[in-house]
Amino acid sequence: MKPITLWLALVPTFIFAQNYQTTFIPDSLKSNANAIVRFEELRVKINDIDKAVVKHKWAITILNEEGNKFANYSNGYNKTISLYDISGKLFDSDGKLIEKIKKKDINDVSATNEETLLDDWRVKYFEFHCKKFPYTVEFEDEEDWNGIFFLPSWQPVNSEHLSVQQSKFIVETPINYNLRYKQINYLKTDPNIEINNSSQIYTWELSNVPALEEEIWQPPIDQVTTKVLIAPTKFSIGGINGEMNTWNNFGKFINTLSKDRKILPEKIKQEIHSITDALHSKKEKIEAAYNYLQHNTRYISIQLGIGSWQPLDAKFVSEKKFGDCKALSNFMVTLLTEVGISANYVLVKSGKQAQANLYEDFPSNYFNHAIVCVPDLKDTTWLECTHQTISCGFLGSFTDNRKVLMLTDSGAVVVFTPKYTVDDNIKTTSISAKISDDGTLISEVFTRYSGTKEEKPHDIFYGATQKERDYYYNHKYELPTYSVDNISYTETRGKIPVIIEHLNITSPNYGTATGKRLFIQPNILSRERTLPNDIDRKFEIIYTESYTDIDSIKITIPQGYSIESKPNDLKIDTKFGSYSIEYKVKDNNIELIRKCSKNDFRLPASEYLSLSKFYQKMNKADNSKMVFVKQL
Repeated sequence: MKPITLWLALVPTFIFAQNYQTTFIPDSLKSNANAIVRFEELRVKINDIDKAVVKHKWAITILNEEGNKFANYSNGYNKTISLYDISGKLFDSDGKLIEKIKKKDINDVSATNEETLLDDWRVKYFEFHCKKFPYTVEFEDEEDWNGIFFLPSWQPVNSEHLSVQQSKFIVETPINYNLRYKQINYLKTDPNIEINNSSQIYTWELSNVPALEEEIWQPPIDQVTTKVLIAPTKFSIGGINGEMNTWNNFGKFINTLSKDRKILPEKIKQEIHSITDALHSKKEKIEAAYNYLQHNTRYISIQLGIGSWQPLDAKFVSEKKFGDCKALSNFMVTLLTEVGISANYVLVKSGKQAQANLYEDFPSNYFNHAIVCVPDLKDTTWLECTHQTISCGFLGSFTDNRKVLMLTDSGAVVVFTPKYTVDDNIKTTSISAKISDDGTLISEVFTRYSGTKEEKPHDIFYGATQKERDYYYNHKYELPTYSVDNISYTETRGKIPVIIEHLNITSPNYGTATGKRLFIQPNILSRERTLPNDIDRKFEIIYTESYTDIDSIKITIPQGYSIESKPNDLKIDTKFGSYSIEYKVKDNNIELIRKCSKNDFRLPASEYLSLSKFYQKMNKADNSKMVFVKQL
């Protein structure tokens, strides 16, 4: 399912000229800003349940090179959205017009990528190349929508280091049109609403908003800045009508799109029965059917018109051996139904940063992906149907720990996908090493990865070329110089998959000999970062990962040395996580045990200094050294 990005270009017509002299910008808007929205108006005119016109006009002053990314025009269109009347102007710091876009200068390209077979989305884009700061760009365009399944949203501050002088969102609807809206961080109680004989006009506006500085692990920007979502109640797309005033009604519409698309050819029925009928447990049958899907189909995106949301039928996938996420998930549900297992088609907003993108109190089309759920009172199974090597029952960080919409026979319900915890996401590293007289470290490393910790090595194992694998391993570790060889993997599939990685690392000059002393950092591979010393933290702290790292290290040093100093053992327990490190030295052998567990959390900004101190302590311990003296 193709994600549709609509912070697009869409806005109005002005009856007065704008003055873009930069001397008119308040100093408060320049602070921390790379660019300033001087003016924006986004106007949506809804004419019917399937017709709308969207106009957008905006001007942005670019203050420095970092702000250049805000100076480009880009907007998409397809068979249901026509894009026209594109204009663009460039002004100098005095507000003098110095360049206009010419029609021939606008690039028009396909939005299709290498995984896409059919896609009617195209993109028009243009870039001004101005190096004299500050300068201002102004863009305007218009769209005709022939079909509505979503509507534009308004988010004036959509990036850090962007301030807003003035922005306005205007939505005009027929008098009897039931527009739904959700306001996020909008300071006024409600929009201004004008009603006349034939229409209703809603207006939201914002002015003089200073730029935000990015803070580590802050909430998503649409949770801390003003945003307005709008959605229809009744709508029509591709000639099919629906309602989305409730999630159940939204699900009924999706069910309509899937109607009569779960019919398998007789040959496929026979094949799936031949591999499942002799199996006794539900779990075995699910795994067999999923294995059949992975070995007999592959993912290819197909996004044409209503096909962006409507799955291709199971017969198509059976014959062509490919499909997009919707088609493959529908096919998987059909296979399981055929062998007597009830399964549900599920819509989800995928991506590691998309866990908070569904509002239960505001049904709308947030989704860009489809997966499958096999409900069970004790052991529900979730299936990612577009991945040919992922373990059966494992979703990974792409779709875990978030609200999703599960389709049912009668409509739909909002449910949660699994959350992988510190007990699931574990990296256990065992290192056997020795250091030669010249300080060279030679080590053998076994690492066991489970849960989401397994995702990166899984991708390297299955998807990387030898060149990509070499680059990854030779840039992975914080060692002065090193080489990696003899890399091998073994995998254990399951709902919490495991990969064991075996490799050898050689690092010249890892130990430093100075006179009669030898300096060694016993913690070879694991390093915790430090955090910025931000005493004026503004936003909540959101940490979304949960995991445990365990390192067990044995190092043999050259004969003839005795310990002069070693770091103290350390143990820390906090609300953010826990950390411990222990050292033992006997004869010419060093042993280290390190354990670090992190919890996901959402905490007030006032906790940041405590969090920063926790990381400083871990970082200091991780980088501590031992000193040995050579006996004469």
